[in-house]
Amino acid sequence: MTPLNTLSDAELIALLRNGDEAAFAEIYQRYYRLLQNHIYKRLGDLEETKDILQELFAQVWTKRAQLPETTNFAGYLYIIVRNKVFNTLAHQKISSKYIQSIQEFISEENYITDLVVREKEFRAMIDREIDALPEKMREVFRLSRDSGLSHKEIAEQLDISEHTVSNQVTNALKVLRVKLGAYFFMLLL
Repeated sequence: MTPLNTLSDAELIALLRNGDEAAFAEIYQRYYRLLQNHIYKRLGDLEETKDILQELFAQVWTKRAQLPETTNFAGYLYIIVRNKVFNTLAHQKISSKYIQSIQEFISEENYITDLVVREKEFRAMIDREIDALPEKMREVFRLSRDSGLSHKEIAEQLDISEHTVSNQVTNALKVLRVKLGAYFFMLLL
């Protein structure tokens, strides 16, 4: 019998179609390293490369009866490998985008949640300090900041002078700045 390593690809495929395991082993030996190098250059991932090769040779064995009549079996294998590499790269790109979008969503969600919590806490602290202001000062300040009334409108509503309103707002801001520090000042402006 002729040694298998001296047979052409076409002769090996003919044997393989009939279920010859030795012919399959010869094809495997003949092309495994070449295909491995080719795939690895494209992907740079040895495990992914091995997975593609395992899938390729499993496909060659299971579909041995349907293998095409070709004089260029190496080209046939390279085309299959090329398509598998493209599919792998496309899948990696999609997976990478999906993972990135999840990470961004989680980061953004945590940031927004943290910001909302901090804002609520700070707003509660401000309200406590405003409630601690003297009654008239608190009333003038709330009309100015919460109701958005002008000094003139507040003066008319409370039947006091605009100058008094201005002083009350100024004094309230001074007290709150001291108690709340820079946070209060940034929030009000």
